[in-house]
Amino acid sequence: MQITRLHQVAANVLDFEKTKHFYAEILGAKFIKEFHPPGLLFFEFEGTRLLFEQNNPPATLYFRVDDIHGAYAELRAHGVEFVSEPHLIHKDEDGVFGPPGSEEWMAFFTDPGQNTIALASRKPAGS
Repeated sequence: MQITRLHQVAANVLDFEKTKHFYAEILGAKFIKEFHPPGLLFFEFEGTRLLFEQNNPPATLYFRVDDIHGAYAELRAHGVEFVSEPHLIHKDEDGVFGPPGSEEWMAFFTDPGQNTIALASRKPAGS
């Protein structure tokens, strides 16, 4: 057996309309389908499905962005309130996750279902 990629992630939904608007209109996910009952929403990000289900425990979702400061500014312009602004999480001196010396930056906020969302970006050393 060989696992080839992450297929689907499940997260909590509290308000279906707010969640549909947030993920499709603000984050740019492709809306796939809504099922009632049992209360499910499906989206897709570049081949990975995102399932929102009532009474699911909240999740933490990490989304890669090329420009964390630009993404932060764009989402703030859409009214997203961040828990933390972009900041350095890890300086990868040994090149464990990418080129040696590169930096991993993140910013955090919550979605309408109280799931934690992280934007993550890699930067060359010193940029």
